[in-house]
Amino acid sequence: MYAICLLWGIVQKGVSDICWKVIVFVIAVLVFVITAAILYGAKRWRSNTRELYAEIEAARLPTVPKLYDSRKLDGLPAPVQRYFRTVLEEEQPLVAAVSLEHTGTFNMSETEEQWKPFKSTQRVIIRRPGFVWDARIRMAPGINAFVHDAYIAGRGVLTAKLFGLLTVMEQPGTPELAQGELIRFFAEGVWYPTALLPGQGVVWEAIDDTQASASMTDGTTTVNLVFQFDSQGLISFVRSDGRYREVDGALVSSPWQCSVWDYELRDGMLIPLEGEVAWLLPEGSQPYWRGRIQRIEFEYANDQHRCGHSNGYLNL
Repeated sequence: MYAICLLWGIVQKGVSDICWKVIVFVIAVLVFVITAAILYGAKRWRSNTRELYAEIEAARLPTVPKLYDSRKLDGLPAPVQRYFRTVLEEEQPLVAAVSLEHTGTFNMSETEEQWKPFKSTQRVIIRRPGFVWDARIRMAPGINAFVHDAYIAGRGVLTAKLFGLLTVMEQPGTPELAQGELIRFFAEGVWYPTALLPGQGVVWEAIDDTQASASMTDGTTTVNLVFQFDSQGLISFVRSDGRYREVDGALVSSPWQCSVWDYELRDGMLIPLEGEVAWLLPEGSQPYWRGRIQRIEFEYANDQHRCGHSNGYLNL
């Protein structure tokens, strides 16, 4: 009887050892597959980003004139003239392209506060207007949503994928999306203010001593924005009376605002380093993006010279 019990114990131990080995093997395989999928997704996402960069470069046009001339401000609304004279130096080279890095938070919900941290890079071409925003939003520890938000040769792009692989959101390239992305490009001109000069396709109209409206046309898309100027002559916010957003699967035109502050001198230009973007809804302001520029690098029309800033320091 003792021998039988001993034998049975040995068998049980052997089966147990085999089970644990199988479990460890399965876990190792799963870890390998998941790691490989994440690496593959990141690699494919980088490839897609390079393709988007190539598309905005292919649509690029020469930036003219090469230098800012304050004499050409005559006839512009008074607050607009004061703004350019405040943020630009005479004969400032016109910006042709920009590379940026941001950090901040993004609200993932339209009904409650679900702010998630993000890091992003952005490439901007002034003419023809275009940009590619490439972001990583941390949904949870170890889980990132990869986001492309872009305006390229007259079309809008908005895509989000978990790990750069699993699509969680992709908006079709409609005229409404293109309009929204051109609004974003136009409003972000405060980061590279020579892009707002009338020689860059911007048409300014007076409203009062602290506001002016401006319009921009690219292809078949025209957008209009209202710029608010503070007592120092700087832009404090930019507003659209109608940018499309998705509500329950339908596109709804809603007021939208981009507020900016913390102006600092960057390569001869005063630009804001912090901002917040919000929908202006009947129930109140609904912010969804808060961020800060961590690095900005300019390319100029006169000689394609690059000059950049990171965390307040000049990088050459």
